[in-house]
Formats: sequence, structure tokens, C-alpha cells
Amino acid sequence: MSTTQAGDIPQHIAFIMDGNRRWANQYGLPVALGHVNGARKVRTIVEACAKRGVKFVTLFAFSTENWRRPTNEVSRLMGLFSIYLQKEIENLNQNGVRFIIIGDTSPFDDKLRLLIKNAQEKTATNNAITLIVAVNYGGRWDVVQAVKNWGSSNPSKSIHELTEEDISQHLSTSIAPDPDLLIRTGGESRISNFLIWQLRYTEMFFTDLLWPSFTAKDLDKAIEWYTKIDRRFGSSSTL
Repeated sequence: MSTTQAGDIPQHIAFIMDGNRRWANQYGLPVALGHVNGARKVRTIVEACAKRGVKFVTLFAFSTENWRRPTNEVSRLMGLFSIYLQKEIENLNQNGVRFIIIGDTSPFDDKLRLLIKNAQEKTATNNAITLIVAVNYGGRWDVVQAVKNWGSSNPSKSIHELTEEDISQHLSTSIAPDPDLLIRTGGESRISNFLIWQLRYTEMFFTDLLWPSFTAKDLDKAIEWYTKIDRRFGSSSTL
């Protein structure tokens, strides 16, 4: 694997958008408004990434573990996701954004699955930037699905023939290179079952800022931090 020189702009940035509920509590607002403001922030950050030359953005919107939250909060999140798909897709399409959902959509109702299908089809040929949104997603689920999909595609092969490359090619993110940079807001320093296969050499930037408070200037700080790193992918230093 080749090295990446310091100064290169990350081509793929992944975000763990943490802190919506705490942001709402901080300002004495209902939790639902924290999620609304978090959703609004998505447009700002995706547009900022596109302007800076980033080609892929992956957002961790809803994990497989998030079903454990209170039922009314989960219902509001699903409703907000539906509204986002209806209101934002036209804007994304006009700005050349390709929109892709990854995760297990089988628990969603027919209306939401149709909105997802229509959004992906409408933006399928766009190439300014690719926005991948992980919904009902877990990294372990992704790896298990990759193995199952490989087996379905290769019924005559033994499991002993399965390679790392095979798994990579059958992951839900196979349309994108592995993330160069992970940004997690909210003060936690873990990946929370997000892209566990894909993050092997990803640089990780953690900030105490809550997601609704994260700005384009904060994005620039993370990218500046990233550009100073001499990424060696296990090889010796280039200095």
C-alpha cells in the first residue's frame, strides 16, 4: 500500500455525529429539536466537504444499538429521516451529490423504504460528492453480511477460499475507498461499532464539540490536523 504525503486533502471523511441530545439539554430544548438541528447541520458540513475537495462523506446516523432508545425518540428519528429525504434530496441532486443508504432497511415501513429507493435512484449518476448515510447500521453486521453475500455469489467455493479482498468487495461501502479521516463529535473517543473493517488505517479526530455546534471552521481544523500527518500504512517513515 502506498503512503500518503502530509498535505493531502482526505478523499473520504466519516463522521460519528454525536451530541444532539446533550446539545438540546444544554439549551433547555426538547430532545427532538436537538435531532432537528443535527439534521440541519448535515447540509452545512456536506457542502463544506464538497468545497474542500472531499469526494466521499459517510455519516453514522442511526446504529443498530439505537433501537434501545425510548420508543418515542426512535419514532421521531424515523420521522425526521423521512422529512429529510423529502426536503433535502432535491437540493442534494441540484448540487451533484450522489446519495446512498447503507444498513439494514428491512425494519423500516414501506413508505420510508420507497423514499430511500427514490432518493438513491434520483441521484445515482451524480459525481460531485458521494454522501453515504449509515442507518440501522453496525460494523459487525456489515462484515457478517459481506461474508453471506460472498457465499451467495460463490456457491461452489469453500469458506476457506474467502479472502480479505473478497470481504472488502462485499461490504456495504464497497463503492467508496476506506475513510482517510474519521471525525467524532461529542467528546467520546471510540468508534461505536462503526465501519470496523474500513477504519484500519483511518486517522481519528475527536472533538468535545456537540454535533449541532460543529461548523465548517471546525471541519477545517480537523482537515488541517490531518494534512500534517505522514500516513505510512505500516511502512517506515518517508522522512
